[in-house]
Amino acid sequence: MSDTAQAYPKQRRTGAARFLPLLGWLPEYNGRYLRHDLIAGLTVAVMLVPQSMAYAALAGMPPVTGLYAAVVPLLVYAMFGTSGSLAVGPVAITALMTSAALAPLAGGDPGRYAALAGLLALLVGAIQLAMGVLRLGAVVNFMSHSVLAGFTSAAAIIIAASQVKDLLGLDAERAEGFPEIVSSVWHAAGTAHGLTVVISVVSIAGLVLLKRFWPKLPGALLVVAGVTAASAMLSFGDRGVSILTDVPSGLPMPALPTLSAQDVTALLPAALAIALVAYMEGIAVAKALAAKSKQQVNPDTELVAVGAANVSAGMFAAFPVAGGFSRSAVNFSAGARTPFATVVTALVVALTALLLTPAFYHLPKAVLGAIIVVAVVGLIDVKSAAGAWRTRRVDGIALGITFVVTLLAGVEPGLAAGVAFSLAVFLWRSSRPHQAELGRVPGTDTFRNVARYSGLTTDPHIAVVRVDGPFYFASAQQVEDSLTGLVEERPELHTLVLDASAVNDADADGAHALAELRERLGDRGITLRLATVRGPVRDLLTRAGVWQSLREANQVHPDVAAAVSAAGGFGRSSGSGTRSPSPTQEVF
Repeated sequence: MSDTAQAYPKQRRTGAARFLPLLGWLPEYNGRYLRHDLIAGLTVAVMLVPQSMAYAALAGMPPVTGLYAAVVPLLVYAMFGTSGSLAVGPVAITALMTSAALAPLAGGDPGRYAALAGLLALLVGAIQLAMGVLRLGAVVNFMSHSVLAGFTSAAAIIIAASQVKDLLGLDAERAEGFPEIVSSVWHAAGTAHGLTVVISVVSIAGLVLLKRFWPKLPGALLVVAGVTAASAMLSFGDRGVSILTDVPSGLPMPALPTLSAQDVTALLPAALAIALVAYMEGIAVAKALAAKSKQQVNPDTELVAVGAANVSAGMFAAFPVAGGFSRSAVNFSAGARTPFATVVTALVVALTALLLTPAFYHLPKAVLGAIIVVAVVGLIDVKSAAGAWRTRRVDGIALGITFVVTLLAGVEPGLAAGVAFSLAVFLWRSSRPHQAELGRVPGTDTFRNVARYSGLTTDPHIAVVRVDGPFYFASAQQVEDSLTGLVEERPELHTLVLDASAVNDADADGAHALAELRERLGDRGITLRLATVRGPVRDLLTRAGVWQSLREANQVHPDVAAAVSAAGGFGRSSGSGTRSPSPTQEVF
């Protein structure tokens, strides 16, 4: 067994452990694992305390609710989660989406806002739990990397812009959308507060320098402690700097938010979007870290775990949570071995909420803004945008549409636009599968695309065509029309060989189109021959009554060479030379 494997307890997936993953690693837990988890849990806690308060402010909630979101949800995830490194809690993207969803419904009432936040977390958790129980983790595959990159980049810009008000100490109204934020900042630019600007610059510089030169130090905590101490000694609050003042101590009792069915209906679209984005963010980092530690992560179980964490967040006066990129990476690098590291983090945050909240009285709000800005700058993914455009233009367009719509219309419309465009592109491409006419490599029974290779042998009386895609309702008519058009252009043809090796699926419409194509070709005196038909496609054609008639007419063959031989063979060369294709060339 490797050192890496020995460093982590075995994750059993049998019996009760399938439903409560805690039972999968707890029986083998020992002091060696505890030492690593204690260090990792403490490390993440000193990072999470200031971050959770900052993200609560971003979500439009009192900063102390960030601490609430970093206690019970973490304990719940530790019981149900399968990742030993994923650090669950408040994250920037879901905080922004929470703010965008709640502000239009709360009407400026803090009490109603808090109740809506709890309801939103419950809905997010319920959706994730249902998806996990129904094993619908694959649904997130409809959100492509390009869409997610465009969304997160735009969201990062919106998040950073939303903090300008606190960073400059502006007397400006709270705004949600990017155009509204820009307008609000522009009209309030003359109210900038000099000392607040200095605090912001010093905080951002401190966070960046600590991250750059001393990455192992808890930069956010050090900046918070240092600026808070300076604020208390120099009375920043009395000099016009906005500070937190009283931060309630203690932890809330569990309670269900009491709101109307209309509120549930109004929040459902946002809840669905947050559920998908939160899960994607968490599962992506969980899988990446699991690959490094040689552990296993179960996507559907992770949905249940994060869903349960969100339900608990809704019951404890918090807001939606997710697995965070940066904290999870810190958790992994600090040596986390099991979800018990998350328990340690939760306990430290709980002690902070119970005993240390008075220490945040003099903390300038500009520091929380600086923490958010430094954290989200890395989400602006210029590299992915350039790579998507260079690799395939339609992916770049999907990224661009998502980015622009998110920036101008908001997070939910942007996400919906990106997913809708990607689905439209998928349907369009699947309805027009690639088709290639094939020729024989001289001296072999190998056939290649005549558009990509020279020196291939072909025959004016026999056309060999490969269809690269499913033969179903969206593509059947297009494929039938394309093949019919090909034979109409070549009156000398007597045989059309359809290489079905790349046809991986078919439906009743495809079977009907194939039978119709055979009939239309037969009316012209052309024989249709099928080669290399896959088992599932053959089974469907059998059920549709097409396969038997093809077999009886000796029109199905094990491979293209057999089909060509049955048609009389090839007799001429399509190229001027006789060079066989290089084995390093593409074959598709």
